[in-house]
Amino acid sequence: MLRQASDRLPEPELADAAWAAGFAHRRRQRRSIIAVLIALLLVVVAGVLVMTLGGGNSAITPPDTTPTPPGYIPPAGEISGITYWNAPPAGSERFLDRVSTPLGELLSLPGDTPDLRTRPMDRIAAVTVASRGGNYLPLFLSSESHWARDDRELRPIASGRPLSTGAVAPNGKLAAFPQPGGVYVVDASTAKTRLIPLPSQDIRSVSWLANSIRLLVSGPGTAYQLDVDVAATKQPLVGGVAVSNDAEEVTAPYRLDGGEGEVALRQYAGNNGWVEVSRPRLPVAQWAGQTFAGGNMVGRMFVADQIAQVPTVVSRPQAIAAISTLEPRDDRLLVLGETPAATPTPGRTAPDRIREPGCCFLLGWYDSETALFQVTDWLLAWNLRTGQVLRVTELNLDGLALGPGIRG
Repeated sequence: MLRQASDRLPEPELADAAWAAGFAHRRRQRRSIIAVLIALLLVVVAGVLVMTLGGGNSAITPPDTTPTPPGYIPPAGEISGITYWNAPPAGSERFLDRVSTPLGELLSLPGDTPDLRTRPMDRIAAVTVASRGGNYLPLFLSSESHWARDDRELRPIASGRPLSTGAVAPNGKLAAFPQPGGVYVVDASTAKTRLIPLPSQDIRSVSWLANSIRLLVSGPGTAYQLDVDVAATKQPLVGGVAVSNDAEEVTAPYRLDGGEGEVALRQYAGNNGWVEVSRPRLPVAQWAGQTFAGGNMVGRMFVADQIAQVPTVVSRPQAIAAISTLEPRDDRLLVLGETPAATPTPGRTAPDRIREPGCCFLLGWYDSETALFQVTDWLLAWNLRTGQVLRVTELNLDGLALGPGIRG
């Protein structure tokens, strides 16, 4: 009877049943995973909101987007809203870390020097003049640390040595030397030279524009602009520009000038003279040396009567002003103060060492963020990003102008 009854039942479709059961199970799994992920996401979002909006000290702090560069020295504070650093004390220069350049560790006048005609150079690292019988001989140092001379003897100018700190053109090939009643230009890459006469006898300062063609030449109460072509024989067109009692104020492409409350950064605009760019608040009593531009930064040394943040006892503080042509917040100061007594003595206030006005001035830029300046017998480098001051070379000569070949 059981056999007869089972024969009447329909055969089950096992494959279809298994497929339907598996598909239903898979859909249940997917729903569970999606639900778990949504729950986790909600928990994370809620945690972030709690820590950010109501977490107090545990709130998330955004990452510092400006990592501290190696060798960074925190600034000493602000002077008139400008960030400043204190320079290493006088006497410590020998112990500073050194920047390697073609100038070596000690820069002295060379002995036997080859003629520039037999050893031309494409990139001048430095220029100086050597005394010879009351006149001066131009000497050139290449980016490969080789010296060469030009045999024309230069006459002294009203201020003494016929050398201006702005002598070397930006292309590193040309150098200009002030002369009584003119300017003497040397092309170190070809050894060609030219003496260009000028109306004034008192010429003391030279400064090149970025194209290494136009040259500004100045003296007290006189200033000229001219385009230099050493190979030409025709007298270049000489035009007058705005004059200054301080010959070293006439610089391009920028100049820093004016006293406290009237300091201005100005850009050279050709026949239109200088156009004001900004008015940095600097405690300037007098300026020292020329203005030099490096990238977006313009620098010049000044002497202050006093700076409250850097008190002095027997001398006046000096500072390098590095002023941005774009952002005033990028302005920087490096202040050179006195070296206090190593061992304080009751009743004694005099410092161990001081830096007299005139001992220190800017000589140019190593790159867009490193200023090069002379402090008595040392050439130093100040990095604006780190605040660090480094030693470049010890100077055993009088008078120096730097060129782009200093980078090697």
